[in-house]
Amino acid sequence: MVLIQDNKEFDIQFPIIIIGAGACGLCAALSANEHGIKPLILERDKEPSGSSALSTCLIPAAGTKLQKKAGIEDTPEIFSSDIINKARNENDQNMVRFIAKESAPTVDWLIDNNVPLDLVTGFFYPGHSQYRMHGSPNRTGTELMDALIKKISQKKIDLMTSALVSNIYFNSDKIITGVEITRPNGNRENVGCKSLILACNGFGGNSEMVKKYIPEMANALYFGHTGNRGDAIKWGIEIGASISDIGSYQGHGAVTHPHGTLLFWGLMTQGGFQVNIKGKRFSNEVRGYSEQAVDVISQENSYVWEIWDSNGHELGMDFVDYRNGSDLKAHKTAKDINEISFLTKIPLKSLEKTFEYINHCIKHKTKDNFGRDWSNIKKMTKPFYFAKVTGALFHTQGGLDINSLAQVLDKNGKPFPNLFAGGGAARGLSGPSRWGYLSGNGLLTAVVLGKVAGRSAAKKIINNDY
Repeated sequence: MVLIQDNKEFDIQFPIIIIGAGACGLCAALSANEHGIKPLILERDKEPSGSSALSTCLIPAAGTKLQKKAGIEDTPEIFSSDIINKARNENDQNMVRFIAKESAPTVDWLIDNNVPLDLVTGFFYPGHSQYRMHGSPNRTGTELMDALIKKISQKKIDLMTSALVSNIYFNSDKIITGVEITRPNGNRENVGCKSLILACNGFGGNSEMVKKYIPEMANALYFGHTGNRGDAIKWGIEIGASISDIGSYQGHGAVTHPHGTLLFWGLMTQGGFQVNIKGKRFSNEVRGYSEQAVDVISQENSYVWEIWDSNGHELGMDFVDYRNGSDLKAHKTAKDINEISFLTKIPLKSLEKTFEYINHCIKHKTKDNFGRDWSNIKKMTKPFYFAKVTGALFHTQGGLDINSLAQVLDKNGKPFPNLFAGGGAARGLSGPSRWGYLSGNGLLTAVVLGKVAGRSAAKKIINNDY
């Protein structure tokens, strides 16, 4: 809740308060500290994790030192074009260009802060025209979080956990003055600030908000952090902030069922495909994993079978999520199509027909009915691998409108003087729906806007610019 009170007195004061200790909040804290202001980070959970820890730690960026070292000529302009094309020209193109421009400096900055990132060159993610994904060694968000938390500790930045922000204080001049914290035992504390950064992600963990704003995913598996309750959106509505693309989200069409592990989309780009329980394909699988989520849950029984080959398996072993699925026996192995049919109960003739059709597409003997491009795809090699998968909601993409300083804007486009937002709390780059999500852009906006918000908030305090 937002409480409007002039001359509010607080128990303690910090120059900057950051709500949320995911990648966005931690980057904001490091950035503010670099610019001379030590913030306070507030985290509702006992241990910082959030959606960042659940990610595969893949951050796209154009023009990084790692790309240049690898001889890859990528630019913010090329990257911007890919993002805009994926969202069908329906996103905030000025913000797209700004974030694309900031992407390489941010990834280089993360590496300078001892975040272990390397360039992923094994395959192109859907919608990306260049090798620009930067990932941690095991492709897991816990590696990103561990590195950022270690750096926060080294810099002696205050991080308070088990601290739920229950109210925000706002004065008649539209200036944030502080927050109320509720502890697990019910005790409440009032902490004042000169600037507030909302880094508390979206509303995927709030079933009522999902039902209201994203009804098509109301009954889908939620594969994000349960603490994503939409607080930033609710506070924004109360103060009259501008909110856009509220129905946008990142889904994923390949979460193993019932094991709950993730199959990375490189399996598809290397020739993998999905069939329903009748053995028939139902979509262009390589459009993107976000839009595939609805197609998957729309099938009979809300699950399908994903099939890939030994080449895909070798690629998958670079990802800890994939290895976890393998360890849990979520992935099955078959020596031929007959064995897949026997183990899945998919009708053999239908499955054989699908394999034959795909081979014709690969050999350019026929054009894919769903528009999938099979160029440069090799015929599948045995053994085959397969898994039962369902679609899931990962995180929401709609949020508070911000400017290039990461300041939250009101409905007239005017910035609130000392309120900033990033990551899932801010409007993403995906446009109005699921089909606009370009691989990695959730984590990209988290780290870029976190860095920008921390820098902007610190400079405003130093310059007394309110």
